[in-house]
Amino acid sequence: MTITAVFWDFGGVLTTSPFENFRRYEEQHGLPRDFLRTINATNPDSNAWARFERSELDLDAFDQAFAEESAAAGHRVPGRDIIRLLSGQLRQEMVDALRRIRGQYRIACITNNVRAGEGPSMQPDAERAREIEAVMAEFEQVVESSRLGLRKPDPRIYRHACELMAVPPEEVVYLDDLGINLKPARELGMTTIKVTEPDAALASLEETLGMRLRSG
Repeated sequence: MTITAVFWDFGGVLTTSPFENFRRYEEQHGLPRDFLRTINATNPDSNAWARFERSELDLDAFDQAFAEESAAAGHRVPGRDIIRLLSGQLRQEMVDALRRIRGQYRIACITNNVRAGEGPSMQPDAERAREIEAVMAEFEQVVESSRLGLRKPDPRIYRHACELMAVPPEEVVYLDDLGINLKPARELGMTTIKVTEPDAALASLEETLGMRLRSG
């Protein structure tokens, strides 16, 4: 079937991965490597992080719940510290590709996020916040877990995005940096691309769409 839409994850796709910030934090605080990812991967549908992304917890409750979960795993980490680690640098080559695609394909974003304006800012300064806002404005629709009360990898969030965009899953390419989020999209019929390194992901997207996206 012809591809008519490209859906994008945000963090780890259009920006550098927050996992890089996690590793730096772990090194600075003497935590085992991938400790924070392990906390977020334990009971992934009901842990503090999942509930926060669905807006089932406010910041104070998340701060306490994450601290308790991490303490039970051996190292107490305040949830507020995690919020400060979520911001990434924009990947300009990915943003440029997004803008080249717009106008030729429908574009939407599906992102697991937390409510803006609660607690510590995820953006280090106003300029970065404006840059992120400008990229988000490129999308026809932005599907946010914190507003919808659903988060990836729940299949319903992908179906919701397709309904908003009035496109069948079979006509969608979806990019995400996490295999767990790509699996349900693929099962629904979407063409999926895992983003680990931007150039390789864009090469796959170019092949799928039959258009040049990288400069040079």
